[in-house]
Amino acid sequence: MSRRTENAGFTCLHCAAPVGPLTNGGYRNHCPSCLWSRHVDDRRPGDRDSTCGAPMAPIGLTVHRHKGWQVLHRCVRCGTVRANRVATDTEQPDDIGALARLQG
Repeated sequence: MSRRTENAGFTCLHCAAPVGPLTNGGYRNHCPSCLWSRHVDDRRPGDRDSTCGAPMAPIGLTVHRHKGWQVLHRCVRCGTVRANRVATDTEQPDDIGALARLQG
């Protein structure tokens, strides 16, 4: 799979917002407006190998020593929890208010 396919835009399953691909070299994996994600990766970010495909709810924030701030997501179907980098320095950065509510 090409990097362009892995970092494609999408329509958010939760709020229906149009979401563009990241422009900072990373992989877009959650909506910058509501922070919801979709269970598409299996073993590594961008692999798109998961067959689950269910929505993943944002459940909190964490800080990784090397990756910085990350949004924690839990799959509403299978319960898998994943940490995804907060999207910054891109054309469509994560909404600061939505991130603040996760800390709340």
